[in-house]
Amino acid sequence: MSENLAVQLSDEELREIPMVDLVHKILQSKGEPMLYRDLLQEVARLKGFSEEETMRYIAQLFTEINIDGRFVCVGRSLWGLKHWYPTEQTTDSAVAGNIKDDLDEEELDEELYEDEEEGPDPDGYGEGAFEDGFDGEDGYPDDENSMMDTDMDDEDNI
Repeated sequence: MSENLAVQLSDEELREIPMVDLVHKILQSKGEPMLYRDLLQEVARLKGFSEEETMRYIAQLFTEINIDGRFVCVGRSLWGLKHWYPTEQTTDSAVAGNIKDDLDEEELDEELYEDEEEGPDPDGYGEGAFEDGFDGEDGYPDDENSMMDTDMDDEDNI
């Protein structure tokens, strides 16, 4: 697949071509969606990036793919070319029927959401958020001996 790209493009062209355009060519050559990490590794290999350079470009390449109208996310970290999918299939639920499952990602999701069986915290603060003695309503301590509860006109405070 990408060996063809390496043959088709000279070393100078590989250095000069933007990473996002190289991703487009990789996907065109492969003809099916790919995981982002595989796309990144392929770009790094073709461009001759070191491990450090690859790590430096992770977010930049993801952002470029995400905002470029030629690409569509068709699953968890799975990217394809938008023209492969009919317009009515570009919503998440419609595309979901056409994606390949990434089992590692699904197992991770199961672990993340295991504890949510009781339902979400209605306050959104999480369990034990106010165990520090604050009631969370006004931000003041809720014990009776706090400074806010003492009488400021008390003779001891003058």
